[in-house]
Amino acid sequence: MQAADLDLLIDSARAAGEVALTYSGKTAKKWEKPDDAGPVTEADLAVNDLLADRLQSARPGYGWLSEETEDDDARLSRDKVFIIDPIDGTRSFVDGSDTWAHALAIVDQGVVIAGVIYLPKRDLLYSASLGQGAFLNGKPIGPKESSDLSRAEILAAGPVLNASHWAGDTSPEFRRVYRPSLAYRMALVAEGRFDGMLTLRPCWEWDIAAGDLILREAGAVCTDRTGGTLQFNNAHPMQNGLIAAGRSIHEQIATSLKQHRRDIPRA
Repeated sequence: MQAADLDLLIDSARAAGEVALTYSGKTAKKWEKPDDAGPVTEADLAVNDLLADRLQSARPGYGWLSEETEDDDARLSRDKVFIIDPIDGTRSFVDGSDTWAHALAIVDQGVVIAGVIYLPKRDLLYSASLGQGAFLNGKPIGPKESSDLSRAEILAAGPVLNASHWAGDTSPEFRRVYRPSLAYRMALVAEGRFDGMLTLRPCWEWDIAAGDLILREAGAVCTDRTGGTLQFNNAHPMQNGLIAAGRSIHEQIATSLKQHRRDIPRA
């Protein structure tokens, strides 16, 4: 069933790309979500509708969690759950960039067992199934195994360099690089294009579930900001930041951070 689940996600991600590409990001209708949660476009909603129809029809016994669907506590009683971000990097989509992605995952009792990140404008499809490795367009991928954080390229937003986040009130000397889509950042680390990625803000599960599995199956380490194991399908579907890298770089980042746990409710 796991192989069939991954095939379902791959086919659905490609179908989502076909729908998304019928919209022009700069002219698509858009709205701002409440509480400064960012933009949503008619393309996000169209992709969400397509995925909900395809995935839930194929697996009616699975729960459903998507950024663009009102949350339903019924998912908490299901062993297997789809966790979906119809378009990760909506701002990038609106700007007409090509770095937005579809992120699709299946979780079994809190653990991701199948995941896909697809960038339709670049025709990049990252995929993984639990215990079967990680792939980019069907070819195996793996992370960099760098050992010197001071020479590492880390995907992160600017605020992570604020000295207040780091032990000794001094941020490490690494080269910061940025890409808009959180899912794409995770995929780039799994592919070995960058040494690691880091976000200190709470992360929605739909942004990171697929990437978590792809990273781990590629051979990287992926945890929350404290080094804790990620567990998905929580009642409040957020994680306490994210660190992803090869083992040495991950350890250096984790031990350099001040560890202030955030009170994020769990299921």
